[in-house]
Amino acid sequence: MKTAIPLFGLICLVFLAFVPSTRETSPVKVSGGLISGTVNPDGDVQIFKGIPFAAPPVGDLRWKAPQPVKAWSGVRKCDRFGASPVQGTPNPFGPWSAEYLIPKEPISEDCLYLNVWSGAKSAAEKRPVLVWIYGGGFNSGGSAVPIYDGEATAKKGIVFVSINYRVGSFGFFAHPELTRESGASTPGASTPGASTPGASGNYGLMDQIAALQWVKQNIAVFGGDPDNVTIAGQSAGSMSVNCLVASPVAKNLFNKAIAESGASFARPHASLQQAEEAGLKMMQALGAASLAELRAKPASEIMQKAQGIRGPIIDGYVLPQSIASIFAAGKANPVALLTGWNEDEGMASGPKKKADEYRKQLEQQYGDKAQTLLQFYPGTTDAEAAESQVKLSRDQVFGAQNYTWATIQAQQGRPVYVYRFTRRIPATGQYAHYGAFHTGEVAYAYDNLRFIDRQLRPLESTDDKLARIISSYWANFIKTGNPNGPGLPQWPAYSTQDKQIAELGDQVKAKPLADAAALEFFFGLMSKP
Repeated sequence: MKTAIPLFGLICLVFLAFVPSTRETSPVKVSGGLISGTVNPDGDVQIFKGIPFAAPPVGDLRWKAPQPVKAWSGVRKCDRFGASPVQGTPNPFGPWSAEYLIPKEPISEDCLYLNVWSGAKSAAEKRPVLVWIYGGGFNSGGSAVPIYDGEATAKKGIVFVSINYRVGSFGFFAHPELTRESGASTPGASTPGASTPGASGNYGLMDQIAALQWVKQNIAVFGGDPDNVTIAGQSAGSMSVNCLVASPVAKNLFNKAIAESGASFARPHASLQQAEEAGLKMMQALGAASLAELRAKPASEIMQKAQGIRGPIIDGYVLPQSIASIFAAGKANPVALLTGWNEDEGMASGPKKKADEYRKQLEQQYGDKAQTLLQFYPGTTDAEAAESQVKLSRDQVFGAQNYTWATIQAQQGRPVYVYRFTRRIPATGQYAHYGAFHTGEVAYAYDNLRFIDRQLRPLESTDDKLARIISSYWANFIKTGNPNGPGLPQWPAYSTQDKQIAELGDQVKAKPLADAAALEFFFGLMSKP
């Protein structure tokens, strides 16, 4: 797809992401040794980029749980992002222009690095901590995406941490040999480098857990409170948050969660056996006779020949059961939750089905429940069916997932706040029809509209005001577990009785969830183990 990205704008984005500022911080001691960072131009935020939190997962460490970071001597300069995980070359597509994507370089298997932004003046401040987990379908993404910058959030009194994790075939490859190799350590062990008893495949999730363990052990030196940690993510990052809240291995590493457009209550993850079978096929496709031979293959060959392996599995260790089963049994890690989704993030690809074909498909998929579903997503005409397919896609993939999580959270008596992002983001050319698109809210939530390409998206004063409100909600929740604060429209806690949410759009206001009946239909399907 051709995209008119101004060359100057792209150069500026790369400059912002990778050129260090001139002021260097005093050294601080973290796991592995001393590091220094930089100071922002305003002089009120210290920035540390590319801090290693685990050993490089290369060579014999490819497809192993993250191992302890290798110590270094002297002071390590952490003034630029580490490499993004191995993935295809990032090119703008759909609604996502350059500021929503990783830089084109560097990309490497040696990717287990994190970044810290802090305005604390001393380690004694104990500021609340946010750990950001990126999306990308578990097949792409990285912490160096411009709109993930942490400076604005740090200015609000929060220590902002963004992390990398392995994706695709490097993050979620399971194989019988890997399962046997994983050892026989005690189930539930969660120290860095612990083996994974009788399990393989969830290396991307284990990277996230290792980063959270690093935060627990090290964030105090940046003025952060290791006992007040919020995990947050969008899309696959939100699904990751969902998995971490469900995982016994992540117990006691956080107490709040922000989940933007993503959870995994429907379409259960593959079992370990299913993932191992996929791994055997991948080995065969690569012509490798052993795990050692496979580990010796260049990353580029694996990228080229091993497609389709991505995302968490029910490995019996990180995820002992399906997400729905863990939550239904009340075994999820207790958190306060802020969650929601966007108005226009339906991902119905390709030509829309005609009305007759659309209705027939629902009947095949939902049987005797199809008529109920058609009340919410009607298809009496081709135009109506086309509109319903977009809304149905949105709700199946995102809305109903986060609605289900919010409902279970409320039923179990835990605090939850639900939003709907409805701002049709101003745009030009091919971007004009995407509206409140998937990922669109992120730059507002973390007060990063300054990274948006204004030639492609001529934002208005409404957007600046909306970003101030949303980022204040997020900051308050990170601090206290409640988004409300002085000068903000009241955001009521969500309950299964009145289903009040915050609409985040041209206006910000509390209102009943308009399509609750449709989402309740899916809840009946998703909430059952």
